[in-house]
Amino acid sequence: MDNNFTRDLADEAATLDFGTSLAKAIQPNLTIYLHGDLGAGKTTLVRGLLHALGHVGKVKSPTYTLVEPYDIKYNVTSSLMLYHFDLYRFNDEEEWESAGFRDYFNVNSVCVIEWPEKAENVLPTPDLNITFSIKNVGKNLGRSVNLSAHSTLGQQCLHTISTQQ
Repeated sequence: MDNNFTRDLADEAATLDFGTSLAKAIQPNLTIYLHGDLGAGKTTLVRGLLHALGHVGKVKSPTYTLVEPYDIKYNVTSSLMLYHFDLYRFNDEEEWESAGFRDYFNVNSVCVIEWPEKAENVLPTPDLNITFSIKNVGKNLGRSVNLSAHSTLGQQCLHTISTQQ
């Protein structure tokens, strides 16, 4: 099975749609890293993901709070917690430990982390890396996303995403 997949996203609507594709692949106990420059589309992807999972309401970047929790109805009988981290302003790995963030990574949660390189020494290995690049897509200044899997769970997600139209 291929551990990499790339897709071009022409605009914001395509990024939101890609979030819907990702929602179809989400499973508990998943850790996803989001890489890319400011304005690359990381939070837009998370917004598309959360809305596709049934979240109603605003999805804001947790730049100042570091994490936003979302209680998501996963299926008929259970829910999961999706934690959206934004570590852009993260300064101290000790802060990670004292905040108890390590406990957020468990079998009942999905953790999506923007700017993971800011805490690379304390974060678990991702199941899925998603890297955004700004590029021309047709006549638009769009994005390209490259996904790479680093676990069996990540490979399952990658397979689900890559087989969607």
